[in-house]
Amino acid sequence: MDDYLQGVEFLAFTPHLIWMLLVLAALLTLSALVSGSETAFFSLSPGDVRELEELETKQSRAAVKLLDDKDRLLSTILITNNLVNIGAILMANSIIDRIVAFGQATALEFIVKVIIVTFVLLLFGEIMPKIFAAYNTLSFTRRMALPLLSLQRFFKPLSAILIKAGGTITNALAKKQANLSMSELTDAIEIAEADSADDKKMLTGIVRFVRTEVDQIMKPRIDVVALEQGASFDEVKETVVKSGFSRIPVYNENLDDIKGVLYVKDLLPHLGEGDGFSWQQLLRPAYFVPEHKKINDLLEDFQKRKIHIAVVVDEYGGTLGIVSLEDILEEIVGEIADESDVEAAPYERIDANHYIFEGRTHLGDFLRALELPDTFLDSVRGDADTLAGLMLEIRGEFFCEGESVDYDNIELKAMRVENRRITKVEVTLITDDTSDGDGSDN
Repeated sequence: MDDYLQGVEFLAFTPHLIWMLLVLAALLTLSALVSGSETAFFSLSPGDVRELEELETKQSRAAVKLLDDKDRLLSTILITNNLVNIGAILMANSIIDRIVAFGQATALEFIVKVIIVTFVLLLFGEIMPKIFAAYNTLSFTRRMALPLLSLQRFFKPLSAILIKAGGTITNALAKKQANLSMSELTDAIEIAEADSADDKKMLTGIVRFVRTEVDQIMKPRIDVVALEQGASFDEVKETVVKSGFSRIPVYNENLDDIKGVLYVKDLLPHLGEGDGFSWQQLLRPAYFVPEHKKINDLLEDFQKRKIHIAVVVDEYGGTLGIVSLEDILEEIVGEIADESDVEAAPYERIDANHYIFEGRTHLGDFLRALELPDTFLDSVRGDADTLAGLMLEIRGEFFCEGESVDYDNIELKAMRVENRRITKVEVTLITDDTSDGDGSDN
């Protein structure tokens, strides 16, 4: 221990030290006030801001003015705080040199000048004032508003330079961050702790939303309820009542020739008309979209055009199906049901390992029902959008009732087949292990 203290000598106290200590105390006080201001101003709740706006005092008006430009306020606080802290460190170093001569005890000099000075500066200039300001935000804000407004004006040129430089860097980082892949974002959501399972489900839905194409959520052509252009008015009313839909496509001869969309609300003023009523005059233009259009772009189109339904067509102009605003929103929030939805659920759970699905069930809904990842079927789904289509993709030929196909410990059995179309599928989870694997036929 004596070796560490070798050469250390305490110097005589001089009156010059008094004003140096007073300056250090003033710098620490100023550092405390500025540090506390940062916490106070940026911890104000909307209610606190309203209270400041309602108070007709110079302090409150100054505080509101500062809050109008938070970037400039923050730069002023940081500039002031850094200058004051540097001054405090230099002053503390000079005071120590006038009190102690360390000689060869360089390790002790390092401990005193760096560690102890840093501790004092953090404790009295940062930690304690910020804790106090966090519990007294309004009063601290009002007291420091006028001094900070003066400092803001004084440091305006330097603040402007810092804000511009900071904005340039922020924009560059924002562009780089925008290149974050969807898989990375999905992984981040999996790692993050959401407030509830519903929150996490919605976040996952939003990620899936931006990469989903129209053909993945559309109602396929075979399930579309549509009207023939030459139908009588009585047939139109009967179709409307049976379907329960508010918008029905109208075609000429076949669904590849869509002539428009009939809005049921347009029919309401004409319900008393006879069977010969020319209802075709009520048709509105149909909106056609390609099958690979992203649904986030389609949602934007719906908003701009103020429509709720679109006809999905392939590269040859043939009708593949229809997609509605409700279909898009369900990708984020899940199934939306209302009083007109009398259709049975797309699947029935028999037990933990057995399910019965409609053959037309969309693969996205199938994966969500079994709580499987979105990429689970990527290696075998091909162009399939429905569960029945997936079975055909895996096997490569049509099914008879009772025939099945396996994929990665999941058995898909055709329970009901109508005109070569699989309408009911029994799904059996052979084991709990559902890692990617190869499919095989039965």
